[in-house]
Amino acid sequence: QVQLVESGGGLVQPGESLRLACTVNGSLSGLWRLGWHRTAPGKEQELVATIHSRGPTNYADSVRARFTISFDNAKNTAHLQMNNLQPEDTAVYVCNLWGPSYDYWGQGTQVTVAV
Repeated sequence: QVQLVESGGGLVQPGESLRLACTVNGSLSGLWRLGWHRTAPGKEQELVATIHSRGPTNYADSVRARFTISFDNAKNTAHLQMNNLQPEDTAVYVCNLWGPSYDYWGQGTQVTVAV
C-alpha cells in the first residue's frame, strides 16, 4: 500500500513563492506518473503539472514558466516549486500517483495567495 503525504502549503502574498512536497510512503516500481492537481473555489479541478518516472514533465498553460515539478528519488518525494504566485493560484493542491494498475491520492494542502 502506498500513501502520499503533502506539505508546504500556506498563505503568501502575490509575487512570492512556495514549494510543495509530496512524500511517497511505500515502494515505487515500474513506470508511473505523478501529478499535482488543484481545485479553486467554484472551479473544476485542474491538473497543473505531471512528471513521468523516466523524467519528462508537463505543465498546464496557466502555470508554465512559473511552476516546476521534480522528483527526488533518494527521498521518494516530489516537489512543486511555485514562483510568482498570483491570487488565481489559490486552491487546494493534491498530489496523485498512478500507474498501470493503481491510482493513489494525497489529502491535499491549501495554498492561499492574498494581500
